[in-house]
Amino acid sequence: MNRQPDLIKPVLMRDAKFTRPSHTAIDGDWNWVRQCDETENIDPGNPANYYESTLAPWTTFPPLDGEKVCEFVVIGGGLLGASTALHLAESGLETVLLEKNAIGSGASGRNGGQLTPGLARWEAESMLDNLSLDEAKRLWHFTSTEAMSLIDDIASRYHLDLDRQRGHITAAIHPGHMNALVQAADARRFLGDDNVTVLGGYELHEHIKSDAYYGGVLDDLGGQIHSLALNRGLIYGFVMNGGQVHEQSEVMRIEEVGNVTRVHTAAGVITATKGVVIAVHDATHTLLNENNATTIPFYTYVGVTSPVAGGTKTLLPTGKPVYDTQLQIDYYRPVRNERLLFGGQGTGMRWDDTRTVDYLTSRLRAVFPEHDALQLDFAWSGTTDLTLNGATDCRKGGKNGKIYSVHGWSGHGIAQTVRIGKAIRDDIVNANSDFSMLTAIKHTPLMIGRKLAPVAIPLAKTLLGISAKLAPGKMISF
Repeated sequence: MNRQPDLIKPVLMRDAKFTRPSHTAIDGDWNWVRQCDETENIDPGNPANYYESTLAPWTTFPPLDGEKVCEFVVIGGGLLGASTALHLAESGLETVLLEKNAIGSGASGRNGGQLTPGLARWEAESMLDNLSLDEAKRLWHFTSTEAMSLIDDIASRYHLDLDRQRGHITAAIHPGHMNALVQAADARRFLGDDNVTVLGGYELHEHIKSDAYYGGVLDDLGGQIHSLALNRGLIYGFVMNGGQVHEQSEVMRIEEVGNVTRVHTAAGVITATKGVVIAVHDATHTLLNENNATTIPFYTYVGVTSPVAGGTKTLLPTGKPVYDTQLQIDYYRPVRNERLLFGGQGTGMRWDDTRTVDYLTSRLRAVFPEHDALQLDFAWSGTTDLTLNGATDCRKGGKNGKIYSVHGWSGHGIAQTVRIGKAIRDDIVNANSDFSMLTAIKHTPLMIGRKLAPVAIPLAKTLLGISAKLAPGKMISF
């Protein structure tokens, strides 16, 4: 390994208090809307969000300047880009990663931190409905057991502290939703996964001190993680294996010239002799030359509370993360310093700060009405993207078949993102056909176009909301 002493390994600060920020997040999409106590500053640079506040100050990487030649260029420093780059470097392939802002500055470093199986919104039933039994089994285990195990393997290999915890709960907001949850558990067992236990109302109350639910399921395979620590940990491993990172280096265009691919930023050009990986989430469509309208953007919202009176075990005695079955899901989990992370919603236009805080606070108090003192110290919003069929859009294309891309995460997929990064590397070195399995899933262009998201998403939510009211026992999620 090429050990670089100037690289700072991500370190979680166990007993840290939070510092007041002086700026919003670098990409402009994810903002603080309320600050907490300024009694102890833990980072002179002023962290940009909750996750950053719980990590020791980290390194920065210089922008690309001038021309370079390497074997592979990875565009994007989130989980997909970092995982792909790490696995390429581990295989001895000369790789350069370009990030337009800072590592983990987008959704990868600021999401809900919940680990759940499935391919975006494709779960076991969707795979059985769309694939043969053997194909469904293979894809399910790829996106569940293999994905979770890979994160554990990487954490062990590089000695990473990621706040990794196991177990995840889906809670039914209507008694009729239990039928769907039982069917989903049955589909998983049919695919060889027996990690799900059905919980009645009384059993669920042992995990969630709320009267909002009628039962649920406990998934021993899922769990939670510090997503920014994971993102930085992948980059740490990448650089330890000789990889190069350039931040503040937005890619303007990709040009295929003969058998090589040239990647242009404002201040430099990299010639990739063997291939390019596009890993920029919602912005992927800007770099695709064809069929670039398979996703539609939407905004989602996350907050973190002040320390909970009596501790988070008064709300979640077993510490398991939760998401529910309502149309606009609530999801929440305990985080360090006895705080609760709480998120949900999906809108076509980003709400302002006041509306974000008001919405998340109202949902907090709806779930835990006896804890009306709960308030947010952190809240932010960010962009994700939806595909029409709910599965992630994975591609291998370009004139020379050397350009890989993945997008359309639909707000799901921390573990799967890391696993797909390995699948891209495996495809490059001809180790297996895992990535071909993903590219075989067909995606239909969204005729409404990305610019109509502010109209299309509210309309879709209205129609689904009417359907939910007409059949409240039918589980519908957006």
